Amino acid sequence: MELKLGFFLLFISFFICFSSSPALSTGVTSGGIDYWCNRTPYPKTCKYMLEQQNHHYKSSSFRLPKSKTEFKKMALELALEGALTAQSHNKWLGSKCRNDREKAALTDCLKLYQDTIIQLNRTLYPTIKCTDFDAQTWLSAALTNIETCRAGFVELGVSDYVFQLVSNNNVSKLISNTLALNNNASSSTTSLNVPETTYRDGFPRWVKPGDRKLLQTSSIIPDLVVVQDGSGDFRTVNAAIDEAAKRSGSGRFVIHVKRGVYNENVEIGNKLKNIMLVGDGLRFTIITGNRSVGGGSTTFNSSTVAVTGEGFIARGITFRNTAGPQNHQAVAFRSGSDLSVFYRCGFEGYQDTLYVHTQRQFYRECYIYGTVDFIFGNAAAVLQNCMIYARRPMDQQKIVVTAQGRTDPNQNTGISIHNSRVMAAPDLQPVLSSFQTFLGRPWKEYSRTVFMQSYLDTLVDPAGWLEWDGNFALNTLYYGEYRNIGPASSTGGRVKWQGYRVITSATEASKFTVANFIAGSSWLPATRVPFTSGL
Repeated sequence: MELKLGFFLLFISFFICFSSSPALSTGVTSGGIDYWCNRTPYPKTCKYMLEQQNHHYKSSSFRLPKSKTEFKKMALELALEGALTAQSHNKWLGSKCRNDREKAALTDCLKLYQDTIIQLNRTLYPTIKCTDFDAQTWLSAALTNIETCRAGFVELGVSDYVFQLVSNNNVSKLISNTLALNNNASSSTTSLNVPETTYRDGFPRWVKPGDRKLLQTSSIIPDLVVVQDGSGDFRTVNAAIDEAAKRSGSGRFVIHVKRGVYNENVEIGNKLKNIMLVGDGLRFTIITGNRSVGGGSTTFNSSTVAVTGEGFIARGITFRNTAGPQNHQAVAFRSGSDLSVFYRCGFEGYQDTLYVHTQRQFYRECYIYGTVDFIFGNAAAVLQNCMIYARRPMDQQKIVVTAQGRTDPNQNTGISIHNSRVMAAPDLQPVLSSFQTFLGRPWKEYSRTVFMQSYLDTLVDPAGWLEWDGNFALNTLYYGEYRNIGPASSTGGRVKWQGYRVITSATEASKFTVANFIAGSSWLPATRVPFTSGL
């Protein structure tokens, strides 16, 4: 009751702001509301909210938007107000938690709702010039955050009580409505609304010249040095991150983490933009932890290192989770950093190693090790020239490389693996015949993953892809393969799902390249990470 009242009061205040706008008509008719709301995926939620305002003003002063642009802004504002209300409501639920698992899931939700508010704010009130593609990225992240909040309660087995208090489907539906309104392309599962892109010096524009130099030079002058023997500025990565938070401005801030094994969990939050971690090589600089769902954490909070601050870059570091396959989900690295770059990094774990959670991400010449769903999430992620190693799982387990989590057909998200190699790790090779390995399975209804021009070794099962649960998502997913090579690249024995396709058109495949899928030309050049823009 309190939550509904909060929504009502906030929506009332929102429409007061619009009361001075020119009216579409002198009063609101049900047809007028239908006209706008029927353009959204969730017209009932839209109509309910608008009709509440109509009843409040008794039709005398309520104003409908005159154009799609005005309506899109109104829908965004509704979603933002809904998220603000839900976040305010969630904050007092701590005392309702009955155990540590409920507290862990609620803690994630508070972070996730806060990030959703940030994404909606930056879409509605951009401080820099942004494109519809930018907006679609941020709205996609906002919706994924709500889904991740729900998932935490389910995986910890505490979905019966506090989750019911936290959950609010209206927020998800309002964000989905804004996604649909912002997407000018077809809402089919194959649509990609991406800008035309150009390149400078072989790099997309979003990587600035200074960042290119930092990535490619062998000698970097860091802002801080981390070294365990005390000869640097700090002994731990966390201490350096705390110091970085005190800086003024948001320019590139470089932290050199010298060789050593750093046993710590690191979180680089939204306020810490343009942080760069530089190691001494992925074999020599290692950050490790062992949180897991089996140990009482959520998947979201199990990560050894987690980043949400925009523009994060890592070079020459391995991120590791040693919880082992028996502890199930255990993340080595989670990124919700928009325009993030990972160059010559290692990601080592078992189940759920690399969590490409949200936003635009680029991985180049990285090594990823895992067993089940070990590259997963709902970012727009391109992995290029990477080495992907399947490790030995628990007995009776199937190995699955990817589990992509797109829940809405208008999200511009997916996993694109380009010019990479899928191979067996040393511990799997002696027992290769005992385990099946698949390229991916549909974690969510609109799961989208492609493998392009990559080497698929003998470990990959001829079927290629695995069901998640019966027929779930087999018609709505988008799984594609384009000109792969290697012993397991033949598509003759692949699954026959409606959503699977062998891509034969270069035009279709190019939708999933750096240039198009993550609009790489607008942000990658400054990092100096080498990349191939097209096929």
